[in-house]
Amino acid sequence: MGEKPAAAATLAVLIVDDEHLAREELSYLLREYPDVEVIGTAANGLEALEIIRQQEPDLVLLDVQMPGLDGLGVVRHLLQQGGRLPHFIFITAYDQYAVQAFEVNAVDYLLKPIEKSRLRMSLDRVHRLIESHEASATRVEKAVAQIPERPGTRAKLLVKHSNRLFLVDASDVIYATIDDGLITIAATMLEGLSTYRTIEDLQSTLDPATFWRVHRSYLVNINRIKEVVPWFKSSYQLRMDDKRQTEIPVSRAQTRRLRELFKL
Repeated sequence: MGEKPAAAATLAVLIVDDEHLAREELSYLLREYPDVEVIGTAANGLEALEIIRQQEPDLVLLDVQMPGLDGLGVVRHLLQQGGRLPHFIFITAYDQYAVQAFEVNAVDYLLKPIEKSRLRMSLDRVHRLIESHEASATRVEKAVAQIPERPGTRAKLLVKHSNRLFLVDASDVIYATIDDGLITIAATMLEGLSTYRTIEDLQSTLDPATFWRVHRSYLVNINRIKEVVPWFKSSYQLRMDDKRQTEIPVSRAQTRRLRELFKL
């Protein structure tokens, strides 16, 4: 009797889609496959970048159309950072330009609503690419380069101060914090309320390389951190470069990135 073919290695998969039901549907479909382990889900591009950095998945199922940092923006950011790139299966509802670019460069994609048979074909293809040690970077880079970029990150923000609306350069924002549903922005020349309703919405419009969610209630401009202050139980606070030298806590989940950022 001949030997049985070796079982495919388990794929560590990240699902990225801004729609909760879409993430649930993909998670449900992937439960059928013993060669797949869903290691996490992300609701936006910024979450995706953080999980990819921490978990290093083999495969990312990535929605093309998302508010803020979209799927293609995620890939462009990863390409700029360099290093190992996961394999991608792009998910799209209607973006014909993206589909054409993916087809020409042999990058796999799925059209919504996703068909089980097509998903299986895509997973098999990723397995073959991994077994052949074919990197995804070149194919993905060529495809993404053909698709026009969305408008860049927002350069100015509206801040309400003394019943007036001021335009503030994003680079002048020192930090933002949310309390009782209201976002306060501390900038170089003034402090006031943001017109955004959530920290996530505000963060999605800003440069992810500059603005860092150090705590669920705080978003900071890393260029305006004045001092890293050791705190109790191996935690840290950030002393910011505003008039009050505000001290902002770093969550335990973000402590690792803090150490990497400043070589602590």
